[in-house]
Amino acid sequence: MAFLRPLGDTGLTVSALGLGTVKIGRDQGVKYPSAFTIPDDQAVRELLALARDLDINLIDTAPAYGRSEERLGQLLTGRRDWVIVSKVGEEFEKGESRFDFTPEHTIASVERSLRRLNTDYLDCVLIHSDGNDLDVLRQGTLEVLAELKRKGLIRAIGVSTKTVEGGLETLRRADVAMVTYNLAHDEERPVIDYAAEHGKGILIKKAFASGHLDADHADPVQASLDRVLGTPGVGAVIAGTVNPRHLRENVEKARRAVGAL
Repeated sequence: MAFLRPLGDTGLTVSALGLGTVKIGRDQGVKYPSAFTIPDDQAVRELLALARDLDINLIDTAPAYGRSEERLGQLLTGRRDWVIVSKVGEEFEKGESRFDFTPEHTIASVERSLRRLNTDYLDCVLIHSDGNDLDVLRQGTLEVLAELKRKGLIRAIGVSTKTVEGGLETLRRADVAMVTYNLAHDEERPVIDYAAEHGKGILIKKAFASGHLDADHADPVQASLDRVLGTPGVGAVIAGTVNPRHLRENVEKARRAVGAL
């Protein structure tokens, strides 16, 4: 296996480890085991430069990540060297999340993400599910994203899901599902198996259980990456960090997991 790999049949090539960016935009309402400080612009520039030096080309953001999109639009260099994933459906305002899956909000959200990220297209846009995946898929949001894809504003579409049923329905109708998969959570494995069989893309969230991995393993991060990246159908793991040392370690372990050291 290679560190750079196809994301299903989307035509996108992604690094096995992608950089999640919630921590550069938001420090409220997050579920990490320890507090962190949102880094300043120079620290983010250095983190992004390090990521590229380590062959990471995948970056994950969302309107719900506070100022993440806006900051990336200002600080990313060589923007089209990156595969940029953003989302629609969830907003985070005044310390609280709210959801809006209407067609009108979806179009406005994508247009706003394009402006914030200072780009003319997004590589992948996912619906940020509120947990009621099948209800979300009935609201026309995916059809709106498909139309924006036809117009060239998006290259691939899908859903960040919470249920097996939602993940499977997403892959029947779209390109990519983002699912939870780690040492303690494999309930969504059927979605990954379906993707492997049908050439669909899979992105993994919470591979490290948001910092709460089982300490029974000598190296739980390595154990989780071995399992996750060794599973057929998985394109990439999204891991959020603002710590350069952690980023280097995670890439080294991801390379070891795919045999690309």
